[in-house]
Amino acid sequence: MLIKEYRICMPLTTEEYRVGQLYTISKHSHQESEKGEGVEVVKNEPHEDPVHGPGQFTEKRVHLSSKLPSWARAVTPRIFYITEKAWNYYPYTITADGRSLQCSFLPKFSIYIETKYEDNCGDSENIFHSEKILGDHEVSFLDIAFDEIPERYYRSLEDPRFFSSAKTGRGPLREGWRQHTKPIMCSYKLVSVKFEVWGLQTRVEQFVHKVIRDILLIGHRQAFAWVDEWCGMTMEDVRRFERETQEATNELVGLVPPTISVSEVAEPTATHSAPASAPSTPLSDDPPDFLGPPKARPRKKSAPETLTLPALRDHASAE
Repeated sequence: MLIKEYRICMPLTTEEYRVGQLYTISKHSHQESEKGEGVEVVKNEPHEDPVHGPGQFTEKRVHLSSKLPSWARAVTPRIFYITEKAWNYYPYTITADGRSLQCSFLPKFSIYIETKYEDNCGDSENIFHSEKILGDHEVSFLDIAFDEIPERYYRSLEDPRFFSSAKTGRGPLREGWRQHTKPIMCSYKLVSVKFEVWGLQTRVEQFVHKVIRDILLIGHRQAFAWVDEWCGMTMEDVRRFERETQEATNELVGLVPPTISVSEVAEPTATHSAPASAPSTPLSDDPPDFLGPPKARPRKKSAPETLTLPALRDHASAE
């Protein structure tokens, strides 16, 4: 198992990011979905935890077949998805339960993400209070403005070095912004990746961490770049937007839409907690060095920059 801690600062408060995170995940999931592919929402319901109190439970199936890197498509079934279970007791969350985030055909592969959010510049030490892992994992600071992301996912309108918010007056972000920007908050993410296959474990786990690092950067950049769309929304507003977008996304994916439960309190399935996870981003087409390059395949056009559903556009613009 390879464990790394990522710290991602944002020019927001933790209370602002609570809304921004939910909005960004919903919009991004819709953008990345198409017929037969994308994020299928199975459950999204309140959940009561004996330790962490009230929160939200989500279960999703991330259908990825055509979005896998070409080297992985050669060894995976045509129907491939990841089941993601998440418990959000903001500002503390866990993505996946004790069984971990599972692939539909790889039982020896799992990802477990524990997250905490604080109003600081990432200077809290041992925030997860675990003596077991203290000093035993790498800590990486990710800079949403100046760390590179894969070129195919770059959009100038989402670049924090150039984006300026009309509603909040924040941005663009300059060199050293974390030291002098107010407000500022930090997402602390403890990520465990496990691939129990002898001879491949270390290299696969390192490769998956690279993918997760890119996903985190892209998602946090979008949350800031879309701030004028979600700024001013209440939790009730963003939950309504989330429900509308989930229904539209399930229809767009083209699967039989499950009933999205909105029961008062779901029966507890674990004593953990978790977030609606980081936005699902297509995996890199760059193969790890231990696999040879396959034949080149044409890439699909990138997702549109805005939601295509009139009702959702009207809702966002009205806010």
